Amino acid sequence: MPPIEDLVRPTRESRRAIVGGVVATAILAALIVLGSRNLQQFDAALVAYTFGVLFATFGLVYRYVMWLHRPPTAMYWRRGWEAALASRHRAHNVGRWFGRFANDVLLNHFIWSRDKIRGLTHNLIMWGCALAIAITFPLVFGWLMFQTVPGHPTEYQAYVFGFPTFTFPSDSLFAVLAFHGLVIAAFLVIAGVMLAMRRRMRDGDAAALQLFSEDFLPLILLFAVSLTGLMLTASYTWMGGSAFEFVAILHAVTVIFTFLWLPFGKFFHIFQRPAQLAVRFYKDLGRHGDEPAHCARCGHAFTSQMHADDLIEVERALGFRYELEGGGHYQLVCPPCRRSLLAQAQGEAWRHLRGGLVVAPGAAPEHVNPGLGEGPLGYEDRDNFHG
Repeated sequence: MPPIEDLVRPTRESRRAIVGGVVATAILAALIVLGSRNLQQFDAALVAYTFGVLFATFGLVYRYVMWLHRPPTAMYWRRGWEAALASRHRAHNVGRWFGRFANDVLLNHFIWSRDKIRGLTHNLIMWGCALAIAITFPLVFGWLMFQTVPGHPTEYQAYVFGFPTFTFPSDSLFAVLAFHGLVIAAFLVIAGVMLAMRRRMRDGDAAALQLFSEDFLPLILLFAVSLTGLMLTASYTWMGGSAFEFVAILHAVTVIFTFLWLPFGKFFHIFQRPAQLAVRFYKDLGRHGDEPAHCARCGHAFTSQMHADDLIEVERALGFRYELEGGGHYQLVCPPCRRSLLAQAQGEAWRHLRGGLVVAPGAAPEHVNPGLGEGPLGYEDRDNFHG
């Protein structure tokens, strides 16, 4: 066992992550000070929310940097940007980027392809949270505020970063949406949470794999934040402010706990999603613009040589060795042949034969139901389908 000082000594990657987290947190803190005119427009009652966001910023950047240092992620990250910025594909990739950002990030099209209810669930939660963040963060940081116009109590003046911008009547549609946007966001999130909870309780596949910390806790936090926010609205709208202080504290606790938990739980995938756009460019480059890799068993092309070489490099960086007897590598065997070899190895074991895995030449296996089984991943599911 290594000495204890070696276990607690930060690695080069962790030092970089710490520096990145500190820098990002400092930049956000500086923007809060500047955007609120040296805290003149900063609401001191919201200071706890602000520190929760600052902590979440440090944790998210720290984990993101550590995530990018993992060999598989680092390879995808580097190759993805190389593919997206390749000079021969740059002009084409610009238009494709907007389309994929809209489909994959804004609309979650790949989730709709799996199941309509799951797609609706994710979009309700995502857009409810996005609307709440777009309203809450500028208000908490002092970047946005509303004041009544002197001499015109029915009109409001909007201040952005301390500068007066536009005015609007208190009974206008914009006023209704601006002052009740969090209520709308809460109803969207609660509807999405209810659909997600229904699936978690009734879907056997989900129930077999779900964990409380990864699947139920995020939903409970979102529900608690939304419900306590609606309770605040109900208190000052219909109850004359009854129990407002208690509900405000309860709402603050749920929001701050969500911020503190944000870097460590399932919500981290929100920040990983945009990075996956580069992976799509990498896959496209390998499928259409690179030298193909040919299967060592059947000789058919099944992926790009770049992708196969990158997989071999990543496996070696992780300490895995899959070299084959007589030369070659297991990553240079196509998926259908791997399943065929597995069946052969099981047959040999059934006949009490022992020996290494031999990659002998043979015909490419054919799917039992060619053309069926294409799932939400498109050609990847079609090419790797085994009936």
